[in-house]
Amino acid sequence: MAPAAPPGSLLLIGASRGLGHAMAAEFLNKEWHVVGTVRGGGTRTRLHDLADAFPGRVEIETLDIIEPDQIAALRERLAGRVFDILFVNAGTTNNEKETIGEVTTDEFIRVMITNALSPMRVIESLQHCVPATGLIGAMSSGQGSIANNETGMREVYRGSKAALNQFMRSFAARHAASPRAMVVMAPGWVRTDMGGPDARLSIAESVPNLVNVLLAKRGRPGLEYLDYLGRTVPW
Repeated sequence: MAPAAPPGSLLLIGASRGLGHAMAAEFLNKEWHVVGTVRGGGTRTRLHDLADAFPGRVEIETLDIIEPDQIAALRERLAGRVFDILFVNAGTTNNEKETIGEVTTDEFIRVMITNALSPMRVIESLQHCVPATGLIGAMSSGQGSIANNETGMREVYRGSKAALNQFMRSFAARHAASPRAMVVMAPGWVRTDMGGPDARLSIAESVPNLVNVLLAKRGRPGLEYLDYLGRTVPW
């Protein structure tokens, strides 16, 4: 078992359910402070339950990552704050059988904006909250690997995650002199609302390991593409 990490602060984008909620819970169990985002609408989420269970250690912010004005507003609200880890988990999927020749323009735009453009907008906007010793990461997927794509399927989703990976490579290249750690994570195929009931892994099999990989990545400068067991994924 990995040793407990010293308490730190996490800014987690997309923490209301699924992998994001489980990540927040895991960091809280390690005595971290978590600022997590949920989309608006006033609906109570599982992150609110965590806030009740860990009084004083959970802050909830409202953000829909596809709205640039909301990203700018969050940046203003967090001005002067410092976080050991900024991690963008928010994302979406589409009909896995729909090919690139069949997808409508509107659906293609929706997936690409949510999975590739918007996470990078968040990272570009909030990177200044992360010190030189910190980590900036985003939730990718093993399906974002071009080298590993030997089965097809989920073409639009795959493309969106490959685009996210490429944009993070560009971000890392622009900040090559920075000692900050950067990572795109492949959590495995996990049984969540998005992953579906047939997925191979439970949240308990993925997320605790994934969090330990993130903690181990701190202090290791540069960008890596890692899975939930810390193995390098081919780009």
